[in-house]
Amino acid sequence: MVGLSVTRPRLALSMGDPSGIGPELAVKLLADAANLARADVYVLASEAEIKAAADEAGVSVPIAAVPSAEAVTAVGSRFADVDFVRGQVSREAGARVMADLLDALAMFDRGDVDGIMFTPLNKSALHLAGMHEEDELRWFAKELGFEGTTSELNFVPGLTTSRVTSHVSVKDVAGLINARAVAESIRLLNRVVQGAGVPNPRLAVCALNPHAGENGQFGREEIDHILPGIALTRSEGIDATGPYPCDTVFIRARDGEFDGVVTMYHDQGQIAMKLMGFDQGVTVQGGLPVPIATPAHGTAYEIVGRGIAKTGPSQRAFEIAVDLAVQNMQSGTH
Repeated sequence: MVGLSVTRPRLALSMGDPSGIGPELAVKLLADAANLARADVYVLASEAEIKAAADEAGVSVPIAAVPSAEAVTAVGSRFADVDFVRGQVSREAGARVMADLLDALAMFDRGDVDGIMFTPLNKSALHLAGMHEEDELRWFAKELGFEGTTSELNFVPGLTTSRVTSHVSVKDVAGLINARAVAESIRLLNRVVQGAGVPNPRLAVCALNPHAGENGQFGREEIDHILPGIALTRSEGIDATGPYPCDTVFIRARDGEFDGVVTMYHDQGQIAMKLMGFDQGVTVQGGLPVPIATPAHGTAYEIVGRGIAKTGPSQRAFEIAVDLAVQNMQSGTH
């Protein structure tokens, strides 16, 4: 694409599950002149869809053939003419989301954008549409042909978490924890927090078992896998400590003792993070070559069309996506 300033990041924005609050959140973001001032935005939707969502939300989104600090560009969608039942899970909505995200990945691959943001999607709809991976992060990695370390990263102001395991059954968690996986999650979190402007991140690592296993009385994962993983990264100069009982480590992190926390499974970190900052929670698809961010909440079908969806997490996701895109540009990664 021509005529764009190389100093401004370019962002592909998917409006998420069309049956949920994603379109409302997207147009509210795009109606804010301060957001358009930060990035050139390409919206994976038709001009008519953007205008319809904006009218319902009571806002105005400027649209132009070329994105700028004054307007976004509608690049369309392969499913722009498909009707969706609002407020319900559907295969059609999942297919729309997958098609839009594939097109966003293609834009990045061509060098047309520097990062991606999407408003909330629904995993059940995605699975109905044919996504067989455990989550969208693994799907992104497959579509990109990326085989490196990945982890969902969650952000609230002042704290970031990574996970050794994510969208898997709790009964499978212990068998997936090993020193290599722990070390890779620590390294990834360290890189991301450094990229966010903390030169020497202080990272805490969660235990798996109650009371950090009580020296093997409640399980040996801490002794056999987590401690060796921490030791590997400390030998590389990373300030990682633990394993700490997860029922106290987030209190210490909240009070400023740590910049990041490595958790062993999904809810071990997510419950604490959402309690600390649900209205600003963001998920980043960590480790991928393309920066991808989304708000950490769901599609909220129960409030679709009411105009009351809060933009806090989406606003923060937009800001993080822009910041990560700028880092990619500065590092020459893309």
